[in-house]
Amino acid sequence: MSATSDSTAPARVDPDAWLARPGIRRLLGALDAAEGSCRFVGGAVRDTLLGRAIEDLDLATLHVPDAVVSRLSAARVKTVPTGIEHGTITAVSSGTVVEVTTLRSDVSTDGRRATVAFTDDWAADASRRDFTINALYADPFTGQIFDYFDGLADIAARRVRFIGDPLARIAEDHLRILRFFRFHARFGAGAPDAAGLAACAARANDLMALSRERIADELTKLLAVPDPSPTIAIMLDAGIFAPVLPEIVADAPARIAALARAETEAGARHAPLRRLAAMLPPDPELATAIAARLKLSNKAKKRLGLAVAALDPAENPRALAYAVGTEAAVDRLLLAGRPVEAADIAAWPIPRLPISGGGLIARGVPEGPEVARTLRAIDRAWVAAGFPTGPEFDTLVDAALQS
Repeated sequence: MSATSDSTAPARVDPDAWLARPGIRRLLGALDAAEGSCRFVGGAVRDTLLGRAIEDLDLATLHVPDAVVSRLSAARVKTVPTGIEHGTITAVSSGTVVEVTTLRSDVSTDGRRATVAFTDDWAADASRRDFTINALYADPFTGQIFDYFDGLADIAARRVRFIGDPLARIAEDHLRILRFFRFHARFGAGAPDAAGLAACAARANDLMALSRERIADELTKLLAVPDPSPTIAIMLDAGIFAPVLPEIVADAPARIAALARAETEAGARHAPLRRLAAMLPPDPELATAIAARLKLSNKAKKRLGLAVAALDPAENPRALAYAVGTEAAVDRLLLAGRPVEAADIAAWPIPRLPISGGGLIARGVPEGPEVARTLRAIDRAWVAAGFPTGPEFDTLVDAALQS
């Protein structure tokens, strides 16, 4: 494990994209960033180096949390103590949200949470992070990069590598097993780092100690990348899913790859739940049970159960959408490799049956069960006829009333 000192880090990035955000200069001024007390860290630096859009801004600072709150409040910057016990303050300056975290070192960890101590040592703060590409710091004004663990080389190689001993990093936080694969799917190229892969495979059972909500969140992020299938294949080969999702089918990578192609052809967004459905057997009850185990919402549970159901090759897409809703119909069609029909259904407004119970009563149907029975018969005939309107629908109703 090598470290690069502050004085020898030659790399720079253009900080203008950060500084152009509303309120950011006021926030930095309140924290005396020009004096070296703060640096951007993590995703903002990594994504800037990779030429990707910056989603979140994170600042590491020498100031302790109370001082951060005091300074920002004096500058009329809103502060929210989202993780103050671990040194993190969420700052909102003219609408710009920044996570501000005091430099930390780990005192103790148990694989799920850590006890930390605040420090003024930038390298110590870097050493407690997960991957080298996430431990890059940048001066907010000059853009100078501070790289303590050869993260710049790993950025250039598109390599996701644990800082130090991978087994030690995983022991500190078991979720890093899944994060290793998510970051590889998003940023990596070629085979994963061998030492990291071996450590994740060796400690896969540690995932059982995590809350299912954390597992679901990380899995959702992994399945949201454009094509996670190569990484899913690596995870299956390494036995990563076995402790927490043993139901995943062996051909899940091929299914996800086919689904990703279908989504692209249909112009559909990447839907993690749909991709999870591609990884499971066509068993709605099992899918619902898995969703419950992962503590997914009731809405997500219902969607997953509908998505995995087998699609009859002769199924009329519009009849399907009318029966289960647009979202579920699109999911099933894409999973069945029918992107053209999925695109059509996505743009099709589901119609409403043009007659009600009151309309039938007005046409002489006696009130009571006969109304519901006749409505069901009309509805079936209407769907089978392709949802006609006008005189064609009236003929359909007349036929139902005469039967």
